[in-house]
Amino acid sequence: MTIVSNKIDEISLLPPLEKELFMARLERIEVRKGATVISAGKTERYVYFIERGIARAYKQTERGEATIWFGADGDVMLSFLSFFRNEPGYESIEVLEESVLYRISGKQLQQLYSQYIHMANWGRKLAEYELIKTEQRFMELQFKTATERYQNLMRYTPTILQRVQLGYIASYLGITQVSLSRIRAAAKGS
Repeated sequence: MTIVSNKIDEISLLPPLEKELFMARLERIEVRKGATVISAGKTERYVYFIERGIARAYKQTERGEATIWFGADGDVMLSFLSFFRNEPGYESIEVLEESVLYRISGKQLQQLYSQYIHMANWGRKLAEYELIKTEQRFMELQFKTATERYQNLMRYTPTILQRVQLGYIASYLGITQVSLSRIRAAAKGS
């Protein structure tokens, strides 16, 4: 649980008692490769932390699945609509390899927020952290070329390129696998 503990601290340091209460509510689950953890159209009750493994979020479109997010060791997985509005989410999240996750119910997390100011601040920081990541992703899609997006993956999350199949990476970059092959070949040649 070291990776999850470190992630909690990275978001915002908690007083020892509050962190202990938080950690005690985390439930460890082992998930098989290919399992869907969060399903589109359902209201998800949990927030997940990836201790070990890799996951992807995708949305079903008329053209197939569009990958919108990758998460790896230390990342947080949740459906924003479910967590913040108690509504069915639009995305599905599946694990791409055998994974160890820790989860806490949204209800338990909200109770901690209402009882402990530092926990409430931690929750605000988590929301800020995730919002910034979402905004960065949006800006990348709007203003960077596919080559620049691929270079950012290589620079900031090389583990994704090593552990995720190319079709999912192409989908995440918003390009075809043929285009991804060209970009990769050009990157190797330079």
